[in-house]
Amino acid sequence: MTVAWVFPGQGSQKIGMAKEIESLPNAKTRFNYASEVFQRNLFEICELNSDPANFMQDINNTRNTQICLFLVESVLLDNLKANGFKPTYVAGHSLGEITALYCADVFSFEDCVSLIKVRSELMANAGKGSMAALIGFDRNQLDLLVDKTDDIVIANDNSSAQVVLSGSELALDNFSKEISCKRFLKLNVSGAFHSPFMREPSIKFTEYLKTIKFNTPSFPVISNYYPSFCNDSDELKSRLENQMCNGVRWRETMDLMSEDSNLHIVEIGPSNVLSGLCKRHLKDIKISQVSSSDQLKY
Repeated sequence: MTVAWVFPGQGSQKIGMAKEIESLPNAKTRFNYASEVFQRNLFEICELNSDPANFMQDINNTRNTQICLFLVESVLLDNLKANGFKPTYVAGHSLGEITALYCADVFSFEDCVSLIKVRSELMANAGKGSMAALIGFDRNQLDLLVDKTDDIVIANDNSSAQVVLSGSELALDNFSKEISCKRFLKLNVSGAFHSPFMREPSIKFTEYLKTIKFNTPSFPVISNYYPSFCNDSDELKSRLENQMCNGVRWRETMDLMSEDSNLHIVEIGPSNVLSGLCKRHLKDIKISQVSSSDQLKY
């Protein structure tokens, strides 16, 4: 059977997710290491309820969300490997792509922590534009409206029934009045991620990536920017450089995976965001969830 390990990004975090894995080998060591790099107690942040008065202690702050998700996901995947499990290939949604690259031995753990610190700070400081989730729409109408609207792009093409748009506040407000959909929800984010609004942060991120060694992956990785199976370290670097300014093509990623009828998708992370997308978008595919220390099998 073909086994695809998939790793979620922002939006899958939840209070208590660190507690679910703290008994696993290396969990506390990794949280302590990353906490020193980020200069705050990341384990504690995972356990705190949201505190609007101290945004730097909020798990939903991009600066905290990305590293906390990576820590949870990396501990889970390494313990799966230690128990004899391994994927045929890997994929990740936004931040999850970095976890996928770590899983495939493209990056060391330490390089990932440093990389995520740079990435999350650049994204948190973007300060331009916003995002909105769109659920239950006509795809043709959506594509036509996006094509004719300035300052709007599809940031996350999550499935045939769900997308996330990035754009200016005004363009998003106007778009909400034109599109027919079940739900249009503005998101509380610090910028228009995965869009041309991220050009300046993306340039800085690309410069930083020049300092990171990309190893040959131990198994294929599907990237957000160009969803195909890739074993080339230089190409994976190019795709990651392009990720911040371009949309996450998760619908196409699922379609690519589903070409194999003997497929088992395993979501590794604190919640079932990607599993839910796969269940609604794909038919007759085996899907499992690994999210805690008592769930290290599938």
